[in-house]
Amino acid sequence: MSSRANPKVAVLLGGPSAEREVSLSSGQECAAALRGEGYQVTEVDAGPDLAQRLTALAPDVVFNALHGRWGEDGCVQGLLEWLRLPYTHSGVLASALAMDKERSKNAYRAAGLPVVDSLLADKSEIEAAHLMAPPYVVKPYNEGSSVGVYLVQQGANAPPRLAAEMPDTLMVETYAPGRELTTTVMGDRALTVTDILTDGWYDYDAKYKAGGSRHVIPAQIPQAIFDACLDHALQAHEVLGCRGLSRTDFRWDESRGLDGLILLETNTQPGMTPTSLAPEQAAHCGVSFGQLCRWMVEDASCNR
Repeated sequence: MSSRANPKVAVLLGGPSAEREVSLSSGQECAAALRGEGYQVTEVDAGPDLAQRLTALAPDVVFNALHGRWGEDGCVQGLLEWLRLPYTHSGVLASALAMDKERSKNAYRAAGLPVVDSLLADKSEIEAAHLMAPPYVVKPYNEGSSVGVYLVQQGANAPPRLAAEMPDTLMVETYAPGRELTTTVMGDRALTVTDILTDGWYDYDAKYKAGGSRHVIPAQIPQAIFDACLDHALQAHEVLGCRGLSRTDFRWDESRGLDGLILLETNTQPGMTPTSLAPEQAAHCGVSFGQLCRWMVEDASCNR
């Protein structure tokens, strides 16, 4: 990063993915915080002319507030590497690996981290017959924010009827019951554990609408489960090769003790909205939103 007094930061937001609205909210919050920290900030809605716009802007750092495909799957990271622009969050390989839920699960399994059984299948196969015993979940294997998630309940007579816009290849995975827990990793430190309480499925609205969920921080859970979440999140961050900020989500079945803790997935670019979990955990640990955004800019790099 440049040593100039007021470094120039380009905040990437919006973009063409299914999570565009979340990205706009995240990016605007981060841009405002960075201005408050003294940076020269330009908000850039990522489109086909992104390379030309960034070349013209010549920022010292790119703050990547994009979500979903193209923004957190290694694509924009590769572009930023090509332009030799330092950027926040994980690099090309870690971003691509974390976004592919089946490949990241294979990496977790190899490291001994607890995950449920899963498989990839064609949409037509999933609609034709149960590919595993219910309850199970059907979802895209390369999206986030609970976009397009179907829960097939125990005792369901028929397989799910999927929306026409769902992709041709989907993930089918065993449903993991229990409490929704999450842990943020900041650099080489796992921050804390949040228990996410909702009235039902932790879906898109529960994640991003005010009042959609309630966060208990720190989670009121046994110390062994708390410590395991911290350890597993840090391991997942390292196994995938993440950089900067990441957040790993868990399910915990209280009736099974430590055996009931399941790692769901790792998000290499956690949401940075007013209801987002990572900034809330950082604040709990004494790091304000502005300080968190500043740390992310100072941590930015390329060629990773």
